[in-house]
Amino acid sequence: MSASDEASTQSPEADTRFDTVVVGAGVAGLVAARLLAAAGRTVVVVEARDRVGGRVSTERRDGRVTDLGASWVHGVNDSAVAAAADAFGMRTVEFTVGGYQPDSRPIAYYGPDGERLSDAEARGFAEDVHALDATLLGVVAESAPDASYRDVTEAALALQDWDAERVQRVREYLEHRSEEQYGAWIEDLAAHGLDDDAIDGDEVVFPDGYDVLPRRLAEGLDVRLEHVVKGVRWSADGVEVTAQGPMGEVVLHAGSVVVTVPVGVLQSEEFTIDPPLPEPVAGALSRLRMNAFEKVFLRFERRFWDEDVYAIRQQGQESRRWHSWYDLTTAHGSPTLLTFAAGPTAVEIRDWDESRVVESNLEQLRRLFGDRVEEPTEVHVTRWQDDPFSRGSYAYMTVGSTTDDDDALAIPVGGVLHLAGEATWTDDPATVTAAFHSGHRAAERVLGQSIPIETLWRDESAVPVVNPVR
Repeated sequence: MSASDEASTQSPEADTRFDTVVVGAGVAGLVAARLLAAAGRTVVVVEARDRVGGRVSTERRDGRVTDLGASWVHGVNDSAVAAAADAFGMRTVEFTVGGYQPDSRPIAYYGPDGERLSDAEARGFAEDVHALDATLLGVVAESAPDASYRDVTEAALALQDWDAERVQRVREYLEHRSEEQYGAWIEDLAAHGLDDDAIDGDEVVFPDGYDVLPRRLAEGLDVRLEHVVKGVRWSADGVEVTAQGPMGEVVLHAGSVVVTVPVGVLQSEEFTIDPPLPEPVAGALSRLRMNAFEKVFLRFERRFWDEDVYAIRQQGQESRRWHSWYDLTTAHGSPTLLTFAAGPTAVEIRDWDESRVVESNLEQLRRLFGDRVEEPTEVHVTRWQDDPFSRGSYAYMTVGSTTDDDDALAIPVGGVLHLAGEATWTDDPATVTAAFHSGHRAAERVLGQSIPIETLWRDESAVPVVNPVR
């Protein structure tokens, strides 16, 4: 008898009672479920989407692979995600973005007049950014609890002996960095919002798609797709999870629950936790927000930009909406530029159709490259703000938040309710790495013991095949 046949013969009561219910089949949820299953616990994963992966979403069209959500492993040194990807046989291509770096990669800078900066001018600008960042470390350390990233960067700029033009160019850069790193306007981001902005080792992307990772993690698990969780009730006796599935309402009972939905869903009226989250968890959640951050992929018949550059950046007033384009040609196998609509720009273009987004981009590219710019042959514009199961791309720290809020969000509630996901991990939030480690932590807390994270890929046979993804 197959695993699926065996599951279908179980009584309805047996099919709704588990040791642990995991809400969300993103990376955090799958890691937690896989480790719990490996430890012998009965686990079910309920997922609102018709696929696993959450914000790891790969589109395959006409033989082309495009990661619409997460794309990078930000720093492969001692990375559990990189180790898992390697064990799962996932091909990688080195593509280091380095936290919106000003240099260290060939970057073509274009000044406010649309002319490319000379190598000397580009080096001078990068040196200004490095000088500002060196000053910024001390300013952030001494900042008030309610300081914004704008407050601290302006204070650091005031300490430089620069003319107005140099100040403005670096100010623009800091605005763009805030948007590109966290999808938030500089005045809305907490002063400590970029404290985690450190990369250890090369960064890589996956030419065959990042979604291979969650699909491999899901193998052998009981994952129930198209089950939209509406509410979680908890008490000292256990938990009750109510979901709307394809066949109607389902109520699942368990001794514990791991909730991995994004901050935007946790804060919505459509998802309830009863009793409500206590302090300090509730306070931490209230100080986080989902960002506005969209990807725009532009594929072309031929490359019209210089082949020796990794990124194209423009400065000045024209950079307010579109400022950086990344050359993904090596990773995608055809001439491709990626740009981000972040913060105010993402909000502005939310109601634009695809053609308007493209034309707005081409207008700026023509400022820099003239008649060489052709119409793209293929376009992808993500719409994470409109996704009801994410409500944005990832979370950021609002003014008044501290780095402690990420860990506070993960404090176990009543010994039975655990929150996990990218927003609950302090060291590297807003990444797959954060989701990965938060799922590991949640599993250990449910078990009340440590479990090696390598279990995820070194002992696959330890995960019993309970049910196929369904």
